[in-house]
Amino acid sequence: MDTRRGVALDAAGESSASKPTSTRWLILILMSLMYLILYMDRSNIGIAAPAIAKEFGMSKTAMGFVFGAFAWAYALGQIPAGWFGDRFGPKRVLLVLLPAWALMAALTGATLGVGSLISARFLLGLSEAGAFPVATRGMQLWFAKSERGRAQGITHCFSRLAIAITPFIAVSILVASGWRALFYIFGSLGALWSLAFYLLYTDRPEDHKGVNESELARIRGRNLDGTIRSTADLRDRPAVPWKRIFRSPNMGYIAAGYFCFFYGTYFFLTWYPTYLLEHRHLTLKSVGIVASLPLLCGVIGDVAGGSLTDAVYRRTQRLKFARRIVAAPALLISGALLIPAATTNSASSALFFLAASFFSLELVVGPAWAVPMDIGGEFSGTVAAVMNMAGAVGASISPIVFGFFAQRGFWVAPFVVTACVLFTCTLIWIFLINPEKSVVS
Repeated sequence: MDTRRGVALDAAGESSASKPTSTRWLILILMSLMYLILYMDRSNIGIAAPAIAKEFGMSKTAMGFVFGAFAWAYALGQIPAGWFGDRFGPKRVLLVLLPAWALMAALTGATLGVGSLISARFLLGLSEAGAFPVATRGMQLWFAKSERGRAQGITHCFSRLAIAITPFIAVSILVASGWRALFYIFGSLGALWSLAFYLLYTDRPEDHKGVNESELARIRGRNLDGTIRSTADLRDRPAVPWKRIFRSPNMGYIAAGYFCFFYGTYFFLTWYPTYLLEHRHLTLKSVGIVASLPLLCGVIGDVAGGSLTDAVYRRTQRLKFARRIVAAPALLISGALLIPAATTNSASSALFFLAASFFSLELVVGPAWAVPMDIGGEFSGTVAAVMNMAGAVGASISPIVFGFFAQRGFWVAPFVVTACVLFTCTLIWIFLINPEKSVVS
């Protein structure tokens, strides 16, 4: 008998209750919608950038700093927010962060010049900083190790879906109502999500009325005596082993790998629409449609990479191999494809190579975000925050480098730089990152 819930177990240790419920997948959909809204809020400025630059008289280099302001704040807020998520639980922290980011997104539309624009983007980055690390802690509590890669792949595919659909939606709003309306409309979505999250989410599946004993057993696993394995009580609030985390070489390798990865992806959140408009000479209307195609490939890549790493792990029970075998080849291929994407004279060929490159790069998301859950234990939110902070630093540099070259008419050079960054990331994954080595114990 499981004394905690009073459900009898048969000889095989299985619950006599009905088949497992699927509440964890409802939680995953809820988290995925948060990722969708978050990326819509941060990527719509890529569509608005030409209109903003014209109204405020900004150069490409200045716009690069506007893009970078978000990433700088995003980096600064990672570790504090991740620590709050571990200490106070994902629900409390996200219910503070989400309304704040919704407000900051809307305030971007009320800016009056370069200074207020940079400030609004900085505050948006600060309020969004904790979303992914805190959500990672939440998903660790809700998913078994064999499902974590797929869970991370699905949530991140929604973020890439946001990048894909935002140009189409944003162009329509921009043409009809101007660039300021973009931020008012998208900002309101965060407030609606917060209400749904408050009503549907609990930090632990044990506390959710929709989770039966069989589903809980799938999430937690069973001990030899048939009882369900417990998880750490979030009220215990153990001290974070900061020295151990920051002194861990493995943590440094993981952070370096995500720095390189995020450097590569941030082009698609910032300069991508401008690149298509000004260098590939597409019309604004066509950008709203064509620009989505490579990004939709990224959506597929997220789910495929996460599902593949979990499948390899279930078959081999070799976690390091399962994460590396997906991430390393994908990074190598993605970097290689950027070269023909940048050098071809054909806009359609460039879109094809960019789509293939982005698909390959997004295969890395599932393994990369499963690693903090693999090695972080009850401090996975903090570990994910350290990783994501390094990624945000890479993201803050990427648009400035691209803007520097684009300002001078060099549209190929930034792609070559990005390819070299991704090749370096390949080596880091092959030889250094170890998902089987804890950074907290």
